[in-house]
Amino acid sequence: MSLGGWLRTVDIVHRTAGPEWGRVRLRYRTNPESPGAPEGLQPAAALLPGVTSARVNPRARSVILAYDPAVTDADRLRAALAALDAPAAASAIATEPVGGRSAVIASAATLLGSGLLPRPLRFPLAMAGAAPLLRHALAEYGSAGVTSHVLEGMAIAISLARADYTAANTTTFMLVLGEHLEESIARRSDHLLKHLLRPSCDEIWVMRGDDEVLVPAAEVVAGDTVVAGAGAVVPVDGTVLAGEAMVNEAAMTGESVSVVKTRGAKVLSGTLVEEGRLSIYAEQVGTGTAAARIAEYVEQSLLAKSQAQLEASRLADRLVPTVLRLAGASYLVSGDWLRAASVLQADYSCALKLATPVAFKSAMYGAGQSGILVKGAGALERLAEADTFVFDKTGTLTTGSLMVTDSVVFDAAYTPEDLIALAASVEEHYFHPLALAVVNAARALDSHHFDHQEVEFIVAHGVASVIDGKRIVVGSRHFVQEDEGIDIEPHRDVVDGLYRQGKTLLYIGYGGVLLGILALKDSVRDNSAATIRRLRALGVKRILLLTGDHMERAAELGEQLGLDAVHAELLPEDKARIIADLGREGARIAFVGDGINDAPALAGAHVGIAMQKGADIARLTADVALLEDDIEKVADAKAIADAAMALIATNYRLTVGVNTGILAAAALGLLSPIATSVLHNGATIGILLNALRRRRPQREGAMPSQTEARHRSRDRA
Repeated sequence: MSLGGWLRTVDIVHRTAGPEWGRVRLRYRTNPESPGAPEGLQPAAALLPGVTSARVNPRARSVILAYDPAVTDADRLRAALAALDAPAAASAIATEPVGGRSAVIASAATLLGSGLLPRPLRFPLAMAGAAPLLRHALAEYGSAGVTSHVLEGMAIAISLARADYTAANTTTFMLVLGEHLEESIARRSDHLLKHLLRPSCDEIWVMRGDDEVLVPAAEVVAGDTVVAGAGAVVPVDGTVLAGEAMVNEAAMTGESVSVVKTRGAKVLSGTLVEEGRLSIYAEQVGTGTAAARIAEYVEQSLLAKSQAQLEASRLADRLVPTVLRLAGASYLVSGDWLRAASVLQADYSCALKLATPVAFKSAMYGAGQSGILVKGAGALERLAEADTFVFDKTGTLTTGSLMVTDSVVFDAAYTPEDLIALAASVEEHYFHPLALAVVNAARALDSHHFDHQEVEFIVAHGVASVIDGKRIVVGSRHFVQEDEGIDIEPHRDVVDGLYRQGKTLLYIGYGGVLLGILALKDSVRDNSAATIRRLRALGVKRILLLTGDHMERAAELGEQLGLDAVHAELLPEDKARIIADLGREGARIAFVGDGINDAPALAGAHVGIAMQKGADIARLTADVALLEDDIEKVADAKAIADAAMALIATNYRLTVGVNTGILAAAALGLLSPIATSVLHNGATIGILLNALRRRRPQREGAMPSQTEARHRSRDRA
């Protein structure tokens, strides 16, 4: 929407709402002639009726408003924001754009046309071209003291005072062009990250009775039946109730091969229905969906500043007075204002302040392409610092998918296959991991089904039913022995032997006696060992295992993978305590986990990494969330973080070295103001372009994956 007041355009980018809350993200553009500063937009927006909180990102020109749906809605807020008048106290000088495309064209025209005019007209033309920069410099001096913009304004003023209009116009052009390119590069780094945002839907098809109705996304609530056909983006997280479809999950998981979704399958928002049609029971809607949470992470990452970024910014600010003193000293020694103007052209501020965040954002985008969501520059920095990696076991170093390894029968009338079939017959309606493993084992054996009566589910214990007039129970030792009164003592040796092997036991009672035991075990991931080796090659000093599993199984895994220490049979608070103890010893810990019980350890570590199939609370608590179920992504994330910090260090040395050389040459009179401006701005742009570089992590002897090849192809396009 085009406007004529403070803001030139205000458009809704994303909206979502529930019965008691609402959130809208808008993108705006200010009018160049408006006296309103973007910094004043946040408090002004916060005062709009119904708004509960407001956040403005001036660089991204984005406004995020949380509001009360009982008072207002997204459209009314857009209109109210568009109607805002610029605050009278705002300084037009402080925010007048000096690096826009029109300003570049105007300053170029001034530079090229000035020499064709009579001499009396050259000063007013040069002054008009430099006026935005000079006003900007004056405003910054009044609000922030001597800054890099103030130095640039002084350099132009000296050239104008000396009637060196060529120097003044060239300096103006180079500064405006440099500002425009720097802003473009900074916006590109933001755009790279925003490219990770998942597609959203403003309207969604839902079932209302027997009819399909198109409703606003804000009206969809948990429990609705959502319909998604071919070509549609799934708008909710939920479970398929009916239908069959091929779903491309690359946007959320990075997996390039589409998967078949049928009744009972889980689907994620942001995934694409390529063929077929699904009716989906909505479990998470609006901001609760995985896609919305990723979008929020990305929004936060654009605002977050790392310690390296803050230090670079502080150093740039400290060096500004040094440049001013050097300019003064060069004039006192030489008596040449031209030399002073040359010195004022070169400073460290732009490259130091912009290159670091650009490098972080570029690395975070590269991580996202590789299936790794990094929640801010600080998380990336802490991951690079990590020297101790601590892993959970189940679902992390192991697959978390249980498999039946033993079927032990205590009645000669039944075979081990019969035992699996009996258990599967009553477990097939239960979606616990143990039950799924038993059902999968029965399917693999192509065993027959035992008819049974209605199944009774006993929470946290097991299941029970009746087959051929006898009660069958399948579940834990506590359930079978204590609740059902079935004696397991005659078979204690077998039970203890399986237990010592670190296996999970499922007891089957039939007709009041223990018919048999099924033993289950999860397998080590194929690339867990490669992940450990890569982490050591990346400089990690210690790798530990913390688990609530049995000591025997944990020790076996630790020996198999060559871990430095193993702690087993732990409660969640034990994991958090061990993390805290290691931290007090000076270790910088990266904790990798996936369960609800891992959340305290994830929060207490220097940096927390959550697996793709982890519990929601684990993924929300973690600083890094894997978007693919691949343990080697942990090593990829470490490699990306290390490469980003190395690039930032390189850019820092380049910035200091190049600009110091330019300053020295200018102070010695070896460079004119024009040459200094060209060299300084050219070097700054080169350093920023270098900051955009990103390198994908290479695995041991591996070719690029299909996911990586797809991203590379898209980048080239």
